[in-house]
Amino acid sequence: MKHSFDFLVLGSGAAGLSYALQVSEFGSVAIITKKQKAESNTNYAQGGIAAVVDQYDSFEKHIEDTLDAGAGLCKLDSVELIVKEGPVAVGKLLEFGARFTKDDGELHLGKEGGHSHNRIVHAADMTGKEIERVLLKEIAKRPNIHIYEHHYALELITQHHLGKRVTRYDNDTQCFGAYVLNTKSNQVETFLAKVTLLATGGAGQVYRHTTNPEIATGDGIAMAYRAKARVANMEFVQFHPTSLFLPEANSFLISEAVRGHGGILRNHKGEAFMAKYDERKDLAPRDIVARAIDDQIKKSGEDFVYLDVTHLPEHDVIEHFPNIYKTCLKYGLDITKNMIPVVPAAHYLCGGVVTDLDGRTSISALFACGEVACTGVHGANRLASNSLLEAIVFANKAAASAAKMVQSISLNTEIPDWDDSGTTDTKEWIEVSHNKKELQQIMSDYVGIVRSNLRLERAFRRTFLLYEEVESYYQRNKVSVPLCQLRNMISVAYMIIRSAQMRKESRGLHYNVDYPKLNSAELHDTII
Repeated sequence: MKHSFDFLVLGSGAAGLSYALQVSEFGSVAIITKKQKAESNTNYAQGGIAAVVDQYDSFEKHIEDTLDAGAGLCKLDSVELIVKEGPVAVGKLLEFGARFTKDDGELHLGKEGGHSHNRIVHAADMTGKEIERVLLKEIAKRPNIHIYEHHYALELITQHHLGKRVTRYDNDTQCFGAYVLNTKSNQVETFLAKVTLLATGGAGQVYRHTTNPEIATGDGIAMAYRAKARVANMEFVQFHPTSLFLPEANSFLISEAVRGHGGILRNHKGEAFMAKYDERKDLAPRDIVARAIDDQIKKSGEDFVYLDVTHLPEHDVIEHFPNIYKTCLKYGLDITKNMIPVVPAAHYLCGGVVTDLDGRTSISALFACGEVACTGVHGANRLASNSLLEAIVFANKAAASAAKMVQSISLNTEIPDWDDSGTTDTKEWIEVSHNKKELQQIMSDYVGIVRSNLRLERAFRRTFLLYEEVESYYQRNKVSVPLCQLRNMISVAYMIIRSAQMRKESRGLHYNVDYPKLNSAELHDTII
């Protein structure tokens, strides 16, 4: 089955939905999402949107904080873009009806690690869910936007599918849409489009502990890599310092804002330990806090540390963090009376598909924004709450550029249907399940918060064996979501490992004990 649209959007988070709203003024839009339309990393984002909306704050301070967190690898023009567009982005969401938390009629502004000023616009501790709600509400008003739930993007369509050779970084490579698996009918459908946007989110599921939902398997990055797009800085994986350490909680995120509000990290002796690692104590950037917790865990032999808010007024904790309070209470933990057991978990990928300031990738007619993209904003470490801001601002920039581009592009009707001749449907899911767990364990053990040359080499050898097994299985069998997700996760794991091996220093989120210091010769992006 073939579908034809002016604009194809892969992903339904803040980036994809914001873009779809903008381009719907210029043509028909299809949004592909592999689960329900509200299932995305955006929906799980607790913190908020960093934006300069207070009269005592300034663009200069926000830019400086971002550059400081990025450890020398941020692109100044990208940072300036999102910071200066921040107030406009927040204003647009308010126009849509976003119910952000207010104090005496004014926006309540939180403060998180790495920020020098209170500038986090939020909706209690469920900001992402609120943004998703208002964007979907606006989407529903546009009859030319079609959302395809339970559809899984398999591959980007390029000249390769027309029998033409595509070489890496070929500027003539063009995207014509995507092959998509309808998971209800189990049929592969062809979605043709003049312009395609990757907004597929991150890849936290590559690790054993992650704050990301199950859908965060790096699909967009892997598809772009196979299509020969430029990918950069994959070694910079941000581990959120404080995910809830309860097996049944599935690594539930304890927001950065909790520490910003006065929460204190303590070890099993009850000692507040962050002063030993950084003068900013509990408000140090996430990479420093994550390494500090990792060090405390290794020294003590315990599996976790504590985050303490018991010294704060009970009503204050419940008012500012209602979702965290209710969720912990569901597991028998009253955070107003008991300290919260926490452990670092894979949270955000700072690298991704390389784009310019308009969200354009190295493949013509293919754009990317949100966590799947590497825009230059985050550098070697993301400043808290800059991600939602980046997603919305770059979605708007990409939409403006795509709206101009679409006028000069004709749909290519020569694209062949998906060919799975010669494959079978063995449904040996135990092999897929086992290999997924093995991959996650390898990445957590060898390519986590603290790395070494030996660990990276071990990870490379073991993941290569997994790659050979899974690729052989993929070639013999009909496509399925679990199989394709595993294939994508292995591709992303390779890119993380290879990028980490290429960087001969410790910078930002990448820490290698064999190269513990900064190296000015390494002040560049790692291109895969």
